[in-house]
Amino acid sequence: MRQVPFHRPAIGPDEEREVIEALRSGWITTGPRTKRFEREFAEYVGARNALAVAHCTGALHLALFAIGIGPGDAIITTPFTFTATAEVMGYLGARPIFVDIEPDTFNIDPAKIEQALAGEAARDVRAIMPVHFAGQACDMDRILALARRHHLRVIEDAAHAVGSARTLAGRGMTRIGTIGDLSCFSFYATKNITSAEGGMITTEDDALAAKIAVASLHGMDRDAWKRYDSSGSWFYEIHDTGFKYNLSDIHSAIGLAQLRRADELTRRRQAIARAYNAAFGDDPALQIPVTEAGVEHAWHLYVLRLRTEALKIDRNRFIEILRERGVGTSVHCIPLHTMHFYQRRYGYRAGQFPVAEDVYSRCLSLPIFPAMSDEDVAYVIETVRAAASGNRR
Repeated sequence: MRQVPFHRPAIGPDEEREVIEALRSGWITTGPRTKRFEREFAEYVGARNALAVAHCTGALHLALFAIGIGPGDAIITTPFTFTATAEVMGYLGARPIFVDIEPDTFNIDPAKIEQALAGEAARDVRAIMPVHFAGQACDMDRILALARRHHLRVIEDAAHAVGSARTLAGRGMTRIGTIGDLSCFSFYATKNITSAEGGMITTEDDALAAKIAVASLHGMDRDAWKRYDSSGSWFYEIHDTGFKYNLSDIHSAIGLAQLRRADELTRRRQAIARAYNAAFGDDPALQIPVTEAGVEHAWHLYVLRLRTEALKIDRNRFIEILRERGVGTSVHCIPLHTMHFYQRRYGYRAGQFPVAEDVYSRCLSLPIFPAMSDEDVAYVIETVRAAASGNRR
């Protein structure tokens, strides 16, 4: 029986060579490769500033810290995301205000943001944090308009969105990373490009970039990483509250090699998504993802929905059948408001966000990674179609 895991990283000779060169250089923590990774990533997305950090969770935390979020503040975001999106708000004494998602894209619904801003809780809102779910950019024109009207900052959770773009009014097709005040990317092992662990913050605001650069390494001088270099000085000063979020040159070495392949890796994901769409689009038990016009989808995830009314089994049993036949899957995402922590801490309860809950109850994420062979893709298609046809009502 063929085995197709949910994910396998696309690591090859270029990544190996970069890491070996970093190891042999004698400089393995934050250093020249990390600075080069920042410059090249900024160029890739078209941003003025890019700052490499240890992970996207740290990026989100630093972004909120940089705009001055503190106790009593609130940030509007979606419950249909990984916990890191909302978790970091609690680091600073702030809280999430969840709003529901669009039923087709699974992105935050701008109409629901507008409703939240008309409510009593809006007086504490300082920012909007859209999540570009699965690699499809949110409706940023509408979100930016709401932010301007209410004098709010926009921090984009772009963990899924390396390579994603969207047509904006007056700007045309625009890559994620240059739209909101700050954009936070992930290079975790499963992401579109990886550095094993890692993240990046991009911004057009030089003052925010300077604050983040200092805060990401204990509040020390921006160039304190050079203090062990022949050009540096042993002396450093502490300028601000700081954290330990710097990215090493070993991780950056992997990221540099991956970044050179970013468009190639995205094209492979897009090809797999097209194959899945063609295979599943006519199945009455399956609902393929919706891609909006004017969007370049990065396809970090391929989220298939089941029309459970057409099946004798539920989503969980469907996943078990695929696993028994060698196909790995996952579920993205378990809505945060249904989890005990968010219910205890912030008073959320099941039933508040029905679209997110409905999508969660019927969705599963299929393998979509560049290292998949055409035979792997064909096997996933065959297995999913067989599971659907064999369990129809």
